[in-house]
Amino acid sequence: MARTDALIFDMDGTMVDSMPWHAKAWIEFARRRGLALDVPDLMRRTTGRNAFECACELMEREVSAAESDAITHEKETIYRELFGAVFAEVAGFNAFARAAAAQGLKIAVGTAGDRHNVAFVMERLRMDPLPLAIVGGDEGFTGKPTPAIFLEAARRIGVAPEHCIVFEDAPFGIEAARRAGMRAVAVCTTHSAAELAGPHVIAAVRDYEELALSNFLETLDAATA
Repeated sequence: MARTDALIFDMDGTMVDSMPWHAKAWIEFARRRGLALDVPDLMRRTTGRNAFECACELMEREVSAAESDAITHEKETIYRELFGAVFAEVAGFNAFARAAAAQGLKIAVGTAGDRHNVAFVMERLRMDPLPLAIVGGDEGFTGKPTPAIFLEAARRIGVAPEHCIVFEDAPFGIEAARRAGMRAVAVCTTHSAAELAGPHVIAAVRDYEELALSNFLETLDAATA
């Protein structure tokens, strides 16, 4: 196994158990606007993509920046109100990230979420130590499955892609890791291991408590010794 110097985490569904609340937010958004919306299909087409790309998928056409901003503001405000009341990490995440950092692994976040959702999550998650870099979907990078967000996260922390492991819960994110030349761990909060499979996927787990029980970090130490 290649040397591991950094772990790059997707945010929604990977660090925090938020994906059901994104779905509920789309349902409420559609209700308010009187839209007939197939939410599971929309989630399949948009999870991992940036806000502008999501707005275009929603409207099934190219939207203006102003229209995208309005859609994003309304839907994400609903999401934060819903999830804020029941906020929860993916089980064991903070402890796992803290243990990884204690071993000298660099920690970064690569998410299609915008700065408002990033701030919302980070304020409540209270990671210690904080990630060395956070790359968001509103910074001008194309969304997943393109590798841009993950490659920028690696660049910011000064680690070559082949020495990074990405943690992802969605097919687009798993594919983005492959295109970036990074290994991946499938976090099966919203998709099955089969849906998140790939030659670069080195583990598939329900949550970080399960991953910790597998001595995953200790295995990485053995690989880098």
